[in-house]
Amino acid sequence: MKLMKQLLGNLMLSASMMLAVLPGVVSAQTPTEGDDKSRRSRAQQLMGATAPKLAELTDDVLYGDIWERPQLSKRDRSLITVAALIAMNRPDQLRSHLARARQNGVTEDELIETITHLAFYAGWPSAVSAVAIAKDVFGRE
Repeated sequence: MKLMKQLLGNLMLSASMMLAVLPGVVSAQTPTEGDDKSRRSRAQQLMGATAPKLAELTDDVLYGDIWERPQLSKRDRSLITVAALIAMNRPDQLRSHLARARQNGVTEDELIETITHLAFYAGWPSAVSAVAIAKDVFGRE
């Protein structure tokens, strides 16, 4: 039980560090004057000018190391991340991670089932918010 609490604590800490970074970002690129914006990572585009170190850590540590560790598949990491973001009611980050989860092999049905399951553990309002975001991300009416 103690190990589960520690694991959940580590998961929550890791999830709280996640930002709305689009899939495929794994390396930091420090922009230079005249640098082509399309070559910069999403983290660099979103926060590089304001918080360059945070953008660098996002690229190098979160996506360059944590997401690349072989102990969990990217599919499993996506499912865990989506669950943590729903539980913590982080809609901005949830949007990009739902899309990333789809790219990592999680089906829309599995994501909807995750949301439904979490309604009972993370709260109904969090699940209802997550459904609205999933509906938008999946292009459903």
